[in-house]
Formats: sequence, C-alpha cells, structure tokens
Amino acid sequence: MFNHKTLRMLIAGSVMALAITSCNPHEPIPTEVSEDTYAGGELGTTFNRSQSAYEDPTPATEQAGLGTAFKYGEYFFERTYTQNNPPFNGLGPLYIRSSCIACHPGYGHGMRMNRYRADDWGNGYLLVFTDKNDTYLSSYTGMPQTKAVAPFKAPLDETQIQINWLSYTDEWGNQFPDGERYNLTYPEVYIPEEAFYVPLEVNNQPIPYSDFVCRLESTIGIYGTGLIDAIPDDSLRAQYQKEYNDGYMQNGLNPAMWAGSDFAPTGYYGNTNHPKKYTYALTRGPLQDAPGANAIWNITNVTHRTKTGHYMTAAYATKASQDPDVQAEFYNYFPQFNLTGNVETDIYNYLMMNDQIPDELKVPEMSDEDYVNFMVWHRGLAVPAARNLDDPEVQRGKQLFSDLGCAYCHRPSWQTGDDMFTDPAGFFADGDPRLPRYPNQKIWPYSDYIQHKLHMENDIRTGWCRTTPLWGRGLSAICTGASERLHDCRAQTVIEAIMWHGNAQSDARRSVEKFRELPKADRDAVVRFIDAI
Repeated sequence: MFNHKTLRMLIAGSVMALAITSCNPHEPIPTEVSEDTYAGGELGTTFNRSQSAYEDPTPATEQAGLGTAFKYGEYFFERTYTQNNPPFNGLGPLYIRSSCIACHPGYGHGMRMNRYRADDWGNGYLLVFTDKNDTYLSSYTGMPQTKAVAPFKAPLDETQIQINWLSYTDEWGNQFPDGERYNLTYPEVYIPEEAFYVPLEVNNQPIPYSDFVCRLESTIGIYGTGLIDAIPDDSLRAQYQKEYNDGYMQNGLNPAMWAGSDFAPTGYYGNTNHPKKYTYALTRGPLQDAPGANAIWNITNVTHRTKTGHYMTAAYATKASQDPDVQAEFYNYFPQFNLTGNVETDIYNYLMMNDQIPDELKVPEMSDEDYVNFMVWHRGLAVPAARNLDDPEVQRGKQLFSDLGCAYCHRPSWQTGDDMFTDPAGFFADGDPRLPRYPNQKIWPYSDYIQHKLHMENDIRTGWCRTTPLWGRGLSAICTGASERLHDCRAQTVIEAIMWHGNAQSDARRSVEKFRELPKADRDAVVRFIDAI
C-alpha cells in the first residue's frame, strides 16, 4: 500500500492529489476505548499510527469542510522556498531554512546534530545568542540567520559553528541502585569571533566577545497546536494560581509570567490579555500570531499582510549598506529600489522596509488566501490517539507516573472552552469560521503549560522551560526517524530525559529520587506508559 507521502510525490500539483492524500492509513477506530485514548478529544484525534501520524487533519477540520484548504496549507509547510518562485517565494535577503519541514522532520521534534548546517535534513536547531546575563543580542535576530541571498552576506558563517557533545556524570554516577547504567550528554557550541559579520551588541551597545554566549534550542512537534490554543485563559490562570498556592516548586514560578495573583504584564500578548502557551520560553500566544504565523516569516522570511517587513536587525542593515561588495551589486539585483541615488541609503531602506519604501514595493510574498490555508493547516493538525492503554504494563506505568508526582507538571488533561480564539495581529476575526475550532473537548497533552527549572548542565536560556507536552512522542522514531527529547535533543531515551530532571535544585528532584528507587520492571513500565500516550 502506498502511504500518503508516496501518493503526494506521485501526483503532486494536481487537484486530485488534494483529495487522495487526505486518506491516510488509519488503524480502525476501536468501538470501545477509554476517554484518554482520544488524546486530542473526539474533534482532534487521529487513529493513524504510521509514519504519517503527525500529519493528519483533525476530524473538526474535515467536518467543517476545510480538508482541501488544509492540503493546500500543507504545501506551504513542506515546499522548498526560493527567492522568485510564486507562490513559494521568500528567503530574501536573509533566512534560517529554505523550508519549514526541514526543521520539523515528519512534523515532529528536530533531530540531534553533530554540526550546524541549515541545509542538513532534520536540523531543527535554532541558535540562541545572549550575553552572560542571558540578555538577547540586539544586533542579531532572536533566531539568528546563517543564510543570505546575493548580493548580501550571511550575518554568521555557519561553517565555523562547532557543536561539541560532552559527557555528564550526575551525583549518582549515572547508575540506578540495581546497577543499570544510563548515559547523559549535553551540547556546547563554539563560534570563533571571526565568524561574525555583524558586531556583537546588547541593547545596541557593543559587548566583548568574551561575554558572548550561544545555546541551542530544537524545534518541537507541531501537531495539536490548535487544541492547545483552545485551552481557556481562565483555566490556565487557575493552574498558575494552584501551583503558586501549593508552593511545591523550590524555584517558584517565573515572575515574568506570574505576579502571585494574576499573570504578569509580560505574560500577556500585547493588549489582548492572552497568556502565552507556545515555545520553550513561553514567548507566544495565541496561535494565530504564534509559532507558524511567525515561523513562516522569520525562518523562511516569507512576508504576508501581517508581516510585511524583512526579519532583520538595524545592525545588520547598517553593516550591509556600508559593505562595498553589496553596494557594487545591489542595483543589478534590485533596480526597482534605486530610489534616492545613494546606494547606502537605498540598501538600508530596502533592508528595513521602512517608510521610505513605496507601498507598491512592499507587496507580500504570500497572498491572503494562501495565508488562510496555511493557518487552516496549522490549526488543523490532529494528535495521534494514545496506544496500548489496556496493556497491564502500561496501566502500571500510568499509576506510577502519578504516584511519582510526574503528573503534577505533566498535567494529563484539559477541557477546552468555546474556542472563540482571537488574533492579536488582526488578520482573523474572533472565532473566524475559516479556521477549525475545538469547543468543549477533553484533551490529554500531559503538560501544565507552565515553566519550571531543572538546572541542567549548560541549561536553557534563563533556566525557565515550559513543561513539554508528552502526547504522541512515542511515535517520534516512526514519524521522524529519531526520538531525542528535551530542548536541545540532549536526551536520546526516555530514561535519559527523566534523569536530566534530577539536579538537586530541580523542581522535579523528588520525583526523580522516587523513580531511581523503583525496580527495573517498574522503571520500564513508566517508559512504556510515556511512549504510549
């Protein structure tokens, strides 16, 4: 039997493909299953467990008659972008990857890498540039770019980036009391000073190279993002208040997100008062101006009506505008931008797409119709159903998961609300009928959507990291070809991921201490359960 990827390749570009490829190789839907089998609720779950399990549309998407829009939107995720190939044009003048799927192989988590190359398949790594105080560099974009379209030069020479994987030994010698051993490794990144085209600045002030810090963050799975969007703000507020009142976390809650009795001002998006739910650092929410809507712009630099300028810093624009090589070729590539006769000024204005550029030269690369289809796809991705929940070993693992305290942060279920979503960017109306909705569903993501600290070696920026949803991760090896976990792919197994929670200052310390004391059969049962959900 052809899988739907093979079918798409055989008939790509035809209207027939849109209908045929929506039929995925599903397992038969069981007639009687427990409610937690429906990880995404009845409106958001697929029973496909093949290599395409992360790619299916939700039942809600198909019931709303949005199946064709979903398939068109999927093309914008999967296709490779070029500078001039409508409707898949973008990239210029700088970019991070030439396609979205390159970062999300099989629609899942990025892969562990031994080097940084934008064109390496499965490289979901995003560079995080800060100073020693964890303050982002202002001269580089939040997701630093390593690719450029001629005549421009990349802000950073990626061939000089070195990823070194180092061994780590925890206080227990990487060994359980019964003698079973595990490995712990973590990445460090080295970039020589000569690799930087743009100066290193924080708050637009130069910093010495010795203060520069680079960390890695990998992309995460994108299935189920619409369901997360449907979790009511009040429910998330109540979860924050509960954890704050309980006081179980030795590191407390991130004061940038929670002020003790309500969300902190930076815990909202603009003036819409929506708490943030997306990314490790909880930088985005709601979905209509969150991961995909931003990534299509800042990864592939595709402009659309809500993002008409280049993903760019003024520091880069200044550097490039004064570069003799760029000046010599600029008008050959972009004659329409010979607006002032001063090449330095024209380059700077072009890069910043400021008010000096006429509106007729700011035509978005992605049409409104294509953007709607892209967001139908993004909000319409289903979650794979949980598997083997009736297996006695999995049931034992589920009970232990709760007894160990894992379910406190990895909260099993949420109830969605009316799902009358809003769009801070103003493109979609509240509850816009052009997008799928998930009202009144019980979903099982296994996350509290709150940040905690694990105090890992060479930790994530600030140390605060959102509790990663566990739903569907057990299919990662099948869907993506890899199964690494945690924010930088340091954990290659579930056991390694658990043991990285074990630092003495970690909010999960007590759970890890209990896990260590379990007999091997029980530890294996916990792993089986995590892989099942």
